[in-house]
Amino acid sequence: MTAVTYPRVIASEITKLHSLRSSRLSMLIALGLVVGLGVLVPWMSVTSWRNGSPTVGYDAVGRTLSGIYLAQIAFGVLGAMVITGEYATGSIRSTFAAVPRRLPVLWSKLGVFLVSTLVLGTLASVIAFFCGQAIFATKDVDAALGDPHVLRAVLGCGLFLAAMGALGLALGALLRNTAAAITTLSMVLFVVPIIVDLTPKGEEIGPYLPSAAGLTITQLDPGGPLSAWGGFGVLCAYVAATIALAAFLLVRRDA
Repeated sequence: MTAVTYPRVIASEITKLHSLRSSRLSMLIALGLVVGLGVLVPWMSVTSWRNGSPTVGYDAVGRTLSGIYLAQIAFGVLGAMVITGEYATGSIRSTFAAVPRRLPVLWSKLGVFLVSTLVLGTLASVIAFFCGQAIFATKDVDAALGDPHVLRAVLGCGLFLAAMGALGLALGALLRNTAAAITTLSMVLFVVPIIVDLTPKGEEIGPYLPSAAGLTITQLDPGGPLSAWGGFGVLCAYVAATIALAAFLLVRRDA
């Protein structure tokens, strides 16, 4: 009988991730959102400047990376589907039969997904940046990777998208249902911030919500209570807590 080892489990998860049509489609959608908006937004901005260019201090970097606001949900949905898809088809029973300890399955899924989304998110962000800056260069408001904080913002987009994907995966492992995981993720990203903003303490609490905190790493000047890396650390804390709870329940619930 072949021994169950981490390399074998990881190889199995790589095969699962890249053989599913839904996974490939979600990745293409995420890539298209980041790169597509990275071209569309600068082009629309430039064409609207009929009389010269904007004033000094225009955030050309933020404009070219604006696709991550929509891409975060695509990565999160894909993360949820990585594990809820197996629960929906019942194949999770075969997976846990092959790996009875269960936790290696979760860690392998998480590791493979993180590497894949980090590479894809970073590649998309770099392409969007260079395409967008080429457009802004026609109005002399473009930025370079060597400018202060620009490289961190561009690479930070890849980190942010990977973290949001991991949050989706953690919610999928926790809830074990695709619809429930996607609904919860959507509420966390879009509904909760609106509700919090309506409360008396909204301005104080808002920056510490997952998406708002994580986005600081993609901004040249976060300008809030959290630094770029501090905000990303807060997002990672949300992800780690959700994964820890999912791991705890995984070994105690039936498949």
